[in-house]
Amino acid sequence: MNTLKAEKRNMQTKAKKLRREGFVTGNVFGREMKESMPIQILKTDAERLIKGHGKGSQIMLEVDGQTMDVLIKEIDLSPLKTDIYEIDFQALVSGEKVHSVAEVILLNHEKVNTGLVQQMLYEISYKAVPAALVEKVEIDVGDMKLGDSLQVKDLDIAKKKDIDLITNPETTVVAVTEIHNSASEDEEAEETE
Repeated sequence: MNTLKAEKRNMQTKAKKLRREGFVTGNVFGREMKESMPIQILKTDAERLIKGHGKGSQIMLEVDGQTMDVLIKEIDLSPLKTDIYEIDFQALVSGEKVHSVAEVILLNHEKVNTGLVQQMLYEISYKAVPAALVEKVEIDVGDMKLGDSLQVKDLDIAKKKDIDLITNPETTVVAVTEIHNSASEDEEAEETE
């Protein structure tokens, strides 16, 4: 599991100044913490982290020598999504269920040639104990045909007894739909008739 180093943040220094100095601000909160802990992370470390981990990822966070098991709860990006402004973490308690999200990733969609693959859901909300957390749900759509669809209830995440789904199990995640002609082709067809 990845370990991210951070240090406690002095609240006298404004976040904007810290960002100019090459830091990303953040907060750590949790049920067993008396109050949230403001932190600062080196921008390069934060960028490396979010390349491979997103919202709902479980990592180890080391703050001033103390290591804790945390969940990435929120990643706040600049309006153009070029800079990370803030990352919030939830400290995990073994055996306690936490709310999280799993990112939905489609695999082999280029193999589908009978229709258009449409992804309707990009993340699945659920509650689970830290040991059962799921970061990504990968779906191989390569064998799907026109008219096929998958609901949340069809996925492995819905079958795990340690996971309580919050997203409705009947929600469609992906469907293969008919490819419609562009408007200009339809108009040309009408003109030739």
